[in-house]
Amino acid sequence: MKQKTAKFINVNGRLMDLSHPQVMGILNLTPDSFYAESRKRTEQEIAARAVQIVSEGGSIIDVGAYSSRPNADDVPAEEEMERLRRGLAIVFREVPDAVVSVDTFRADVAKMCVEEFGAAIVNDISAGEMDKDMFPVVARLGVPYVMMHMQGTPQDMQRNPHYTHLLGEVLRYFSEKVQRLRDLGAKDLILDPGFGFGKTLAHNYELLAGMEELAVFELPVLVGVSRKSMIYNLLECTPDDALNGTSVVNALALTKGADILRVHDVKPAVEAVKIVSAMNDNTTF
Repeated sequence: MKQKTAKFINVNGRLMDLSHPQVMGILNLTPDSFYAESRKRTEQEIAARAVQIVSEGGSIIDVGAYSSRPNADDVPAEEEMERLRRGLAIVFREVPDAVVSVDTFRADVAKMCVEEFGAAIVNDISAGEMDKDMFPVVARLGVPYVMMHMQGTPQDMQRNPHYTHLLGEVLRYFSEKVQRLRDLGAKDLILDPGFGFGKTLAHNYELLAGMEELAVFELPVLVGVSRKSMIYNLLECTPDDALNGTSVVNALALTKGADILRVHDVKPAVEAVKIVSAMNDNTTF
C-alpha cells in the first residue's frame, strides 16, 4: 500500500498532519448514550476522561451533549448548551492545550463553543440537514467541519433504511454538501460516512468494503465505529464486549483510508494506528 498523501487541517492556528491518522477520544456529557461506560456526568468524571484521552495518545477530544443513538430523546438547545458550557470549562481547565471538537448539529451551539471556549472543530452528524444555519455559521467561524452521512434523524434513522445504490448515494450526498460549503468559503472539510446512522448491518459492511471510494474528494475521512451495533450485533455480544471487534474494524478502516478514528477506547485505537502505519511504511522501524 502506498504512503498516504499529506493532509492538514488548521486547528486554532496550528496545522494537524493527518497523513499519520489521528485518534479522537469521545467525551459524552449525556445521561443516555448507548455505551454506558462513556457517560461522564460529574466534574471528577469529566476531568478524568479529558486527561485520559490525552495521556493515552488521543490528539482530539470530541465533546458531545446530545445522544445520537437510535430512538434517543430530543434534548432542547438550552440544555445542550448548559451541559457543554459546564463540560468545556472543565476540559480546558484540565488540558488547556487540547484540540477540542464539539459534537453538535445546532449552529448556535457550535458558535457558542467556538467563540466562548475555543473549540477547534465542529462535528455535525447531520451535515447541515438538521439546522439550515450550520453551513454559513461554520464557514464564517473558519473551523474544520466534520459532515456525516445520515439517512433520517436519530429518532427515526433505523426504522427502515433503504438505498438503491448505497455507495453512489453517499458519494452524491457528499458531492452536493462539499460544493455548497466551498461556495460559502468553508475550509478544512472532513467526511464521515456515518456507520450506524440510517444503515442496516449489511449496509455498514458494504460501506466499509467500498470506503476507499471517498478518496475521490481528496478530503480527510473520519470513521466512528466504536462499540456500535454493526459490531456487537454481528458478534452477538453487547457494547461492553465489543472492544476487540472495534479494534478489528478500526484497523480495516485505516487500510481503507481513514484519517481520524473516533473512539471510546483511545489506547487500542492508537495501537491500531501504529500497527497499520508500520505495515504501510517500514521506515517506522
